[in-house]
Amino acid sequence: MQAVDYIQQLFADRIGGPSFGLKEEIFKFEKIKRAKRQAMKEKPDVPLIDLGVGEPDAMADRRVVDKLYEEAAKPENRFYADNGIQEFKEAASHYMAEVFNVPDLDPETEINHVIGSKSGLSLLPAAFINPGDITLMPSPCYPVLGTYTKYFGGEVVHLPLHKENKFLPRLDQINPEVLKKAKLLYLNYPNNPTGAVATKEFFEEVVAFAKKHHIIVVHDAAYAALMFDGEKPLSFLSVPGAKEVGVEFHSLSKSFNMTGWRIGFIAGNAKCIKAFQTVKDNSDSGQFIPIQKAACFALSHPEITEETAKKYSRRHELLVTILRECGFQVEKPKGSFYLYAEAPIGVEGGPSFQSAEDFSQYLIREHLISTVPWDDAGSFIRFSVTFEANSEEEEQVMKEIERRLKGVQFIFKRR
Repeated sequence: MQAVDYIQQLFADRIGGPSFGLKEEIFKFEKIKRAKRQAMKEKPDVPLIDLGVGEPDAMADRRVVDKLYEEAAKPENRFYADNGIQEFKEAASHYMAEVFNVPDLDPETEINHVIGSKSGLSLLPAAFINPGDITLMPSPCYPVLGTYTKYFGGEVVHLPLHKENKFLPRLDQINPEVLKKAKLLYLNYPNNPTGAVATKEFFEEVVAFAKKHHIIVVHDAAYAALMFDGEKPLSFLSVPGAKEVGVEFHSLSKSFNMTGWRIGFIAGNAKCIKAFQTVKDNSDSGQFIPIQKAACFALSHPEITEETAKKYSRRHELLVTILRECGFQVEKPKGSFYLYAEAPIGVEGGPSFQSAEDFSQYLIREHLISTVPWDDAGSFIRFSVTFEANSEEEEQVMKEIERRLKGVQFIFKRR
């Protein structure tokens, strides 16, 4: 007797309902993975240069690792952490004061740990989004807050990021009817994928906008400490009035090379933090206490991040020089490890490209150079300078990129 597969009929609509798993949808990153595998198979003697990886290439500082080892051996650290240990909240408060000039964050009511900022962004909509509510999201952007907005019956309205506006959203062009239902505004600076940085003036505009339209600002500051060329790290919370309208997520993944450790914090408006704590308390039992203790050590040593930023700055300069020689009109970003470049429309005497994705696939197939395409608001390619190499090897990697692209004349749209 054949078993009845009733499970297929029980999937929630938010993940596709009864159709879940029956349609093969090949998303952008899966296409990239497949193209990389195929290129390496066809050219096994040519090493792939991965400029698409969005995570640090180095391990956490040895002292941070040693601190984890030390704390993990203590029996008193084996318990649940729930909404975080006081020591971590105090370390985060001190870090915000020292690095971002935000001196007045109360560890008790205005800071809470998160098991990585991705986890935090996924939990936040549960505290605010009802069916029909709107979250304002830049396009392109990191999508998690929007994904969970939709899970809770909300709607996402995208704000295009254009080069002409320095990849900042135009808040003055949002439909008034949208603003009546908008509850959350997501921002992320330095930005993924554009590498753009915000200014104090822009954040001041955001505060005034949020107050006028009664919107909560959610600033994802995952890359905020990775600044260079004299630029100082800028927190949304450093702007007067910001704490009245929103919160900011900080992550140790990018700034302290602690990607897999899953530790960060949310800071800002006390009412928002309390609501977040309520949701989080019913979602997890807190990050492992030794990881929080090791994170305390990291937060007390911001020079770790400063050294990492110097590496990214150096690599950006090398990559910009190479790309300009190939015809790209690119500028070195002021922060993050991303370099955003307008995609060409073809190669002189070679193929043409209908999209950034076409160009990205060409780079992998013909030159074994992996990037990430974005066709959300124009056609752009995101290069990342987090390829694995020590200080001696990185110049060799750059010279190899230059060698592979030498003589290739890319064609761009007329500007």
